[in-house]
Amino acid sequence: MEIKNFTITKRDGSKDQFSLDKIMNAIVKAFESVNEPADLGIVSKILNHLDMHDDITVEDIQNQVEEALMREGYYKVAKSFILYRQLHSEDRDTLDKMMFLSEYTESVNAATGSKYDANANVEHKNIATLIGELPKSNFIRLNRRLLTDRIKKMYGKQLADEYIDKLTHHFIYKNDETSLANYCASITMYPWLIGGTQAIGGNSTAPTNLKSFAGGFVNMVFMVSSMLSGACATPEFLMYMNYFIGKEYGKDYWQRADEQADLSLKKRTIDKIITDYFEQIVYTLNQPTGARNYQAVFWNVAYYDKYYFQSIFGEFYFPDGSQPDWDGLSWLQKRFMKWFNKERTKTLLTFPVETMALLVDENGECKDKEWGDFTAEMYAEGHSFFTYMSDNADSLSSCCRLRNEITDNGFSYTLGAGGVSTGSKSVLTINLNRCIQYAVNNKLDYLEYLGGIIDLCHKVQLAYNENLKELQERGMLPLFDAGYINIGRQYLTIGINGLVEAAEFMGLKITPNDDYLHFVQGILGLIEKYNKQYRTKDVMFNCEMIPAENVGVKHAKWDREDGYFVPRDCYNSYFYVVEDDSLTIIDKFKLHGAPYIEHLTGGSALHMNLEEHLSKEQYAHLLKVAAKEGCNYFTFNIPNTVCNDCGAIDKRYLHECPHCHSKNVDYLTRIIGYLKRVSNFSQPRQEEAARRFYAPENRMA
Repeated sequence: MEIKNFTITKRDGSKDQFSLDKIMNAIVKAFESVNEPADLGIVSKILNHLDMHDDITVEDIQNQVEEALMREGYYKVAKSFILYRQLHSEDRDTLDKMMFLSEYTESVNAATGSKYDANANVEHKNIATLIGELPKSNFIRLNRRLLTDRIKKMYGKQLADEYIDKLTHHFIYKNDETSLANYCASITMYPWLIGGTQAIGGNSTAPTNLKSFAGGFVNMVFMVSSMLSGACATPEFLMYMNYFIGKEYGKDYWQRADEQADLSLKKRTIDKIITDYFEQIVYTLNQPTGARNYQAVFWNVAYYDKYYFQSIFGEFYFPDGSQPDWDGLSWLQKRFMKWFNKERTKTLLTFPVETMALLVDENGECKDKEWGDFTAEMYAEGHSFFTYMSDNADSLSSCCRLRNEITDNGFSYTLGAGGVSTGSKSVLTINLNRCIQYAVNNKLDYLEYLGGIIDLCHKVQLAYNENLKELQERGMLPLFDAGYINIGRQYLTIGINGLVEAAEFMGLKITPNDDYLHFVQGILGLIEKYNKQYRTKDVMFNCEMIPAENVGVKHAKWDREDGYFVPRDCYNSYFYVVEDDSLTIIDKFKLHGAPYIEHLTGGSALHMNLEEHLSKEQYAHLLKVAAKEGCNYFTFNIPNTVCNDCGAIDKRYLHECPHCHSKNVDYLTRIIGYLKRVSNFSQPRQEEAARRFYAPENRMA
């Protein structure tokens, strides 16, 4: 072993000077523990096996010592060294957890206290959330070991080492390392419709009426979400509910909604019965659950205009041979949106995250004028939902920004019934700001350097996919086996973060201009090139601008600590700077328009932050602007005011409660994809929220 000055990386990520004495002392102590002599010659023999380099980890050094001892035949010594190392590791782990326990209990809220994946969806800090946090470090170690072992098998040790190096130095980030489950899914509910939850380990049978549909649906979503680390989207929810309402009250029920249909003393109308089931489902799914670290299920639903619906479900048949009834579904979708919007003035209901799917014609007009008008009407009434606009039905967004190409993947379930089944298996995110700065600072072509990082990410994702397939082969993924999710229609996702910050480092103005557009297209086009290169009939890749609720803060912190240019404490999840008050509403639509998102096959979300609600006519105009610019996924975000004293919720952005006149108010706004109290955000995210610019009405042009 060549002795020279270099640094080592300690377990906590900090750097230290290499010390030969420490290694030698550890080897000598291992020999002494089994009463074997260890002279300088023996120690030197062990040291000669070691391959040392700058920034080598303590773990790697110890692994090499173990191997060297066994190669030289000192098996008893090696065993003692391993046991001693394990004991100390356990002690360190216990101390680390005790320290974390203390810090977590003293933190402002659950998101601030979380060490690994801060999440504003965890509303309350309690013993259940603490229990969920404690094993996360173990899951990270296990996931890394499983993945690096697979990478070594497929591509060799060098690539596995490169992956860990890029991961530990924050060039890339593996999303959801704290969970063994795959990421998110837009499921088809058809297997549940015909067989209940028994195929995924549940006890409920197939729904037979409206009551069993409502109760069974809740159970099914809870079960499905417990086997995912991300969102569970149910784009068929209202279509199935309409089917069971029709079976109970006739297909024309919506024309007789005010008709009494309850023989009990309540004497409820059909409409009241339906909204009671809405209440049962929505309120139940907004309760925290132990299987999700005491957070509510991340649940998504979709609404469709007539043309979108016909494109996706035109060939769908229920088990009894009937087809979905558009007229009934159209009424039910509107009724649910109206009810949910009103219900949000009574209590904080985060889920479902709603997506309105609209098809537009060549002139940028909604093909279904009725539903285009209704979308504008709901925005004007203060409802908060996403809109997905497309000129064809070859893609769908149903998971709070995830755009899925569906042209060649289809929606057919294996039994021949139509159903949406897509999503993302795994997300591996590139820290563009660090990657590009590193390349430029080291006089490298940044696109060429980035190409190497992107290539690495694809190989890592393929390794992850092999592990996932092995889990399925061993019967560990019942959602796939039962047909809720089709593994072939799930994407391996390359995430991006720090795009805006990288552009700022390059001296570009973050406005609609040719230089910025060229920069964006160059990077995203390169990722898409590799996505196509690695795509097979069995494996699909896409690229998305990740929400970065947690990692946007982490990237900024890590990059600043390592001396990189960091213009803000939380990296953007948009193509614009959230605190920039010079951009108009039209500018932001342009920056999320077709030229910028052309290669972003996994989608991005435009949050149009407004100071106050606009009129129906104004929203209708902005829908046309979005269609004209090719901005296909967006929402209008106006903070709702919550009074901490009387509990009143007002859909306006106020500084005083209009009911009790208290100034002790909080705000409901989107941290990224979902609505939460700002006070539930992590501390850095609260600071980011305070910097957001909310455009007044006069900034439309």
